[in-house]
Amino acid sequence: MNYSILLVNDDGYFSKGILTLYEVLKKEFSTVKVVAPDRNLSGAGHSLTFTKPLRIRQVDEDIYTVIEGTPADCVHLGVGVIFEGKKPSIVVSGINEGPNLGEDITYSGTVAAAMEGTILGIPSIAVSLFAREDFKFYDASLVVLDLLKTILEKGMPKNLYLNVNIPNIPYKEIKAYAITRQGHRVYKEAVIRYRDPYGKFIYWIAATDFNWYFEPWTDYWAVANGFVSITPLDLDLTNPLVKKGIALLKY
Repeated sequence: MNYSILLVNDDGYFSKGILTLYEVLKKEFSTVKVVAPDRNLSGAGHSLTFTKPLRIRQVDEDIYTVIEGTPADCVHLGVGVIFEGKKPSIVVSGINEGPNLGEDITYSGTVAAAMEGTILGIPSIAVSLFAREDFKFYDASLVVLDLLKTILEKGMPKNLYLNVNIPNIPYKEIKAYAITRQGHRVYKEAVIRYRDPYGKFIYWIAATDFNWYFEPWTDYWAVANGFVSITPLDLDLTNPLVKKGIALLKY
């Protein structure tokens, strides 16, 4: 198919998720390019590098890494440098090693890259796999291929991007593709304190477990029940009540 695909992520250019997806998509599309960070930037959120220059290193024929760049940087340099200013048909961010559900999308470099693609006027999706081990990236890549065929044929509304979470099960066991709403987390992150070799305290912020409210047709509920969760997100972050003309503040 005569479409161009820009693949980015926040796990790094060496991640099995993005490399597996690249191998699947390059068999179907005329142009597939990977532009990804040189290190794992999970939790980096939506940040751009303004205070220093960036470098691009070519790793393989279609694979590039941005040295010390963020996921959003990778989208910019992918479009501006690798695609020479010509917008690709779509930006795909992922496949992420682990889910991006509920409030976690605010931290996610995976989702941020899709948001950046949307800001640049390019249809964009973020894709994550709900697992912590034994990742079925090939099966998840087949899901992405299904979605891309539909999106590229039908298009996407302006300012809308998709946050896709895939259950870690064989492709043939996927129940359906579900349009969902953002769920909510039960936060149990811990701040763990250690001492460095010089006796000074250092701290590690760590998520202790997957914990979400089990509300029907939320993103978490869907993947937990064997559905691919597709949550439409929008660049407009205004609270819906304000859009409806309801005053939120009283003076």
